[in-house]
Amino acid sequence: MSTEHANPTVPMPDATARSSAPLRNALDLVADGDDAFLGSHQVIPSGRAYGGEIVAQAERAMSLTVGEDRRVHSLHGYFLRAGDVNDKTRWEVERLRDGRGFSHRLVRGSQQGKLIFQAMASFQVPVEGVAHADTLPPDAGDPTELPSTADVLQGEDARDAEYWRYHRSFDIRHSPAALYTRPDGSRGRRQTVWLKAWERLPDDPAVHRSALAYVCDYTLLEPILRHHGAAWADDDVMTASLDHAMWWHHDGRMDEWVALVQDSPIATRGTGLGTARLFSADGRLLGSVVQEGLVRLAKGAR
Repeated sequence: MSTEHANPTVPMPDATARSSAPLRNALDLVADGDDAFLGSHQVIPSGRAYGGEIVAQAERAMSLTVGEDRRVHSLHGYFLRAGDVNDKTRWEVERLRDGRGFSHRLVRGSQQGKLIFQAMASFQVPVEGVAHADTLPPDAGDPTELPSTADVLQGEDARDAEYWRYHRSFDIRHSPAALYTRPDGSRGRRQTVWLKAWERLPDDPAVHRSALAYVCDYTLLEPILRHHGAAWADDDVMTASLDHAMWWHHDGRMDEWVALVQDSPIATRGTGLGTARLFSADGRLLGSVVQEGLVRLAKGAR
């Protein structure tokens, strides 16, 4: 399981100019034997490795073992234990199959000899074929007209506020309003979250595919909180990612605005399902994500 929303247990770095360095550092895996890699983690208030960082490293490790003629198109993984931000994760990749059109990989991420995440991914040689796609909904809003997280949390001293404002790798903007410290009054199960890396990223499309995975755990379960009138900083609110499924459709740039159009079709038995479609600003569908997570809300939430 993975969560970035918990009482602070690890000291944060001093606030500096906002930067995408945590993303770049997370994707900079170091070889550690045949088809094995080491990944470092950003220090965040909970002391637990951010789930999107875990997914991105898993995808990155598998991608490093396939030919340049094929690209990731799907990943299915499970969070097994929380990762410690002070430990490196060792990613061991198993080459399951290499065919003419597809390659399949299994990856296991471990710390201190214990599994924290396991996933499979499929890689495809792109071909021409049948094509259709949803487009960006007209009510997604204009990110340039929405307040940034830094604006929303100006003057706030709630738990995690400094991390949310200064230490994420992306400019994040919500429509409807963000739920960092208080509910916004709406009870819908749908929202749009716009993201853009603070700095220009390398031109390598594989980096942007990994970055797409990185952002998907920031707010995927947030529509559940919205529907039940809760906020991330509420006492007793706790979320933890349990599993994660993702599909990459088209390449795009994560240093340009990308919209996560999110929904939660169901919450039951202490868990909730979050879905998202990721669109470029010009309406191109880049990816789709589904995640189930553990969700515990404050007693006053309904």
